[in-house]
Amino acid sequence: MRPIQRPIVLIAAALICAAAGPTAAAERPVVVELFTSQSCSSCPPAEALLGRLAREHADVLPLAFHVTYWNHLNWRDPYALPAATARQEAYAARLGGGAYTPEAVIDGRTGLVGSDEAGLRGAIAQAREAAPAIPATLSREGDRVAARVGSGHGVGRVLLIGFDPSHTTRVLRGENAGRIIEQANIVRSIHELGPWSGAAATFTAARPEGETAALLLQAEDGGILGAARLDRPGIGAAREALR
Repeated sequence: MRPIQRPIVLIAAALICAAAGPTAAAERPVVVELFTSQSCSSCPPAEALLGRLAREHADVLPLAFHVTYWNHLNWRDPYALPAATARQEAYAARLGGGAYTPEAVIDGRTGLVGSDEAGLRGAIAQAREAAPAIPATLSREGDRVAARVGSGHGVGRVLLIGFDPSHTTRVLRGENAGRIIEQANIVRSIHELGPWSGAAATFTAARPEGETAALLLQAEDGGILGAARLDRPGIGAAREALR
């Protein structure tokens, strides 16, 4: 039995080391933030692209932030968040170009038109080649969630993002009047859990508004240093709200 057991033990040890090593950090998802609105006639193609990314790539974390500045028209986006508008304005101050829809920001460092599929996929590919990320995980602990961030260089803040994976909306007024829009990974809440200064840290919080959640570790310059998503075992297809 020993000649058989020894290779198995070595293989198992190698697999454990590989999972705990740099590969785990490299597997963190590239974060794609889409700033959008149901009142913007240019946004549905970007929404559709975000949905394709969500379905096709496990190593991409797409998040749709619905802004408020289109709500002055005669259709109010039910998912618009002041925090989403503030987040885009902060990116505009760092990246230049002003706030507009649809805008995609990749890993907090590159902004481009959210419906530019070739540009977006190219930016994602470049982000995959970036330096290894800070390890991060997000898990359930009863009715709360636990966010764990590993050690590394730099400082930043830990954000808990609640989102719904899918909604279908019938828009009744405004630029998209009469359209039925399929939307993916709609952000419902943004909470700052606390600062990170390079040492490993754990944060706990109540489960955020939204059907599931993600964790972002964001540097002071806006770059995403780490990210993780909350798995949803046992949950079926996401609900659809037809409005």
